[in-house]
Amino acid sequence: MLRLFVRLVRRPLLPAVRLWRRNIQLRVVAATLLISLSVVLALGFVVIAQVSKGLLDAKEEAAQSQAAGGFAVAQEKANTPATVDGPDATDNKVGRDASTWMNSLVKQLASGGQTAFEVVALGAGTGEQPQPGAQGVRGARASGNVDPAASVPLSLRRAVNHATGTFKTFSEIRYTSGADQKEPEPALVVGKRLTDINGDPYDLYYLFPLTQEEESLNLVKSTIATAGLFVVVLLSGIAWLVVRQVVSPVRMAAGIAERLSAGRLQERMKVTGEDDIARLGEAFNKMAQNLQNKIQQLEELSRMQRRFVSDVSHELRTPLTTVRMAADVIHDARVDFDPVTARSAELLAGQLDRFESLLADLLEISRFDAGAAALEAEPIDLREVVRRVIDGAEPLAEHKGTRIRVLGDSQPVIAEADSRRVERVLRNLVVNAVEHGEGRDVVVRLASAGGAVAVAVRDYGVGLKPGEATRVFNRFWRADPARARTTGGTGLGLSIAVEDARLHGGWLQAWGEPGGGSQFRLTLPRTADEPLRGSPIPLEPEDSRANRARAAADAAAASDSAAERQTADAGDRSPIPPRSPVAGAMSVPADPTALPGNGARVVARPAEQAQQEDRADGR
Repeated sequence: MLRLFVRLVRRPLLPAVRLWRRNIQLRVVAATLLISLSVVLALGFVVIAQVSKGLLDAKEEAAQSQAAGGFAVAQEKANTPATVDGPDATDNKVGRDASTWMNSLVKQLASGGQTAFEVVALGAGTGEQPQPGAQGVRGARASGNVDPAASVPLSLRRAVNHATGTFKTFSEIRYTSGADQKEPEPALVVGKRLTDINGDPYDLYYLFPLTQEEESLNLVKSTIATAGLFVVVLLSGIAWLVVRQVVSPVRMAAGIAERLSAGRLQERMKVTGEDDIARLGEAFNKMAQNLQNKIQQLEELSRMQRRFVSDVSHELRTPLTTVRMAADVIHDARVDFDPVTARSAELLAGQLDRFESLLADLLEISRFDAGAAALEAEPIDLREVVRRVIDGAEPLAEHKGTRIRVLGDSQPVIAEADSRRVERVLRNLVVNAVEHGEGRDVVVRLASAGGAVAVAVRDYGVGLKPGEATRVFNRFWRADPARARTTGGTGLGLSIAVEDARLHGGWLQAWGEPGGGSQFRLTLPRTADEPLRGSPIPLEPEDSRANRARAAADAAAASDSAAERQTADAGDRSPIPPRSPVAGAMSVPADPTALPGNGARVVARPAEQAQQEDRADGR
């Protein structure tokens, strides 16, 4: 379920991921956008922090100066001697109690603010009520419909009540309910403990609104945000334009390179200017021109070579036919010759046979090179093809003392194939197995599974050395150049065989180990034009040294496990942990699904092990 969920989530994202991986311009612009956005954000935070600090510092300095003046005026009024009459009779102590004097003081102090600040007077103590036994101001007074209890923080009141001096803090000015009730606004509150006209303590607070500073800070934020967005967009556009100038020629070069690889060798880049991109385009065009010239030269040489091989092969047929007729006459009359001449006639006939076979193979190779080989596919039973091949190879097998065995022929093995070409491939494989089998058995195995059929030819001769399994299909290649071709081979058999397999859409693969023989496997699709996904016969045979070592190790492990179980059953039946697998045992290799000739495997063996096995097998 988790895997299914991940797959469902990833499926809509695949196009975006593919675009991100393939578009370098998008990656550069996105990186520029992220980096510029990070720089603008960092710069904005720094500027806003500095501006905010400057505004608050200026506000605090002005507020403390204003509040200090107000506190001095309030204390001076409280310390003024009493008078009976005069113009300032309203401010005198005579005829006034502390509450009336406080109301007048708050009104007079707030009148000089003109909305620049508000004044709040609170009784002594942490709350609105004074401490028990205290005389003087009771309750709270405030200007401008300010709610004194909600506007002055409790922490500030405690600080003012328990110490001397001026204290300040940031808070909100809250107003009492009414028809024109205002919204709370941030403020700087400055407070100090004073005494009234009776000498009793009270707390006086100045509330300075920060609305103007907040508006200024919001203006700075909006300005920085607008400028930052403009800068980010501008940098992204600049990055897009700059990268486009670099990426466009690269994309053009990539497209032209793809078309060149598809065979359109006349494609060239458009070069403008004299900068580095123009130099790259000129170098690319020169490379493409040289590549086109070289390819044309190689194609011309290849055509000349194919034509030469074809012409020579055809032209040699006429004189070869005449020479063949004369050689046949000489060969038939060799009984009348002396022994030396008779032997020469026999050698002449044998070499002419080999010459004719070489000409036929050269003609076939020239057809493959020219792409003129045609496949005449029809449903055939590979068992019949194998029987014809074995019947033809029996004389050579009897001469070598080799027995050819066929396995897997109990059921029909049907495939759409060209019977003539498949028979030629199998004849080559069987003859090579008999020739290099050193008198041991040759096993031909047939199998079919799924959409594929396979024929494997196994011999137990000299085998293949490391690296030879891939070179064995090269033209005119010999494992041992000094080895004589007793069957008159031309060195083109396996090359033609692998071309026949490719023409069918199949595989021809080889496996071998030094001194342990080899196995060649032909895999064909059951129906024409059907892609192969595997082979019903493993490339490495079951009786290889590696497989035999694994089987022996498994058998030893199984016998040890059985012995341990018997011992446990005979004893106290205490649980015994299972024995671990044998160290060094190799896992069975997966069957390769490669192109013809690939996937071959050659296994080397130590010299001592090879000698022991050779003595055990009587080799």
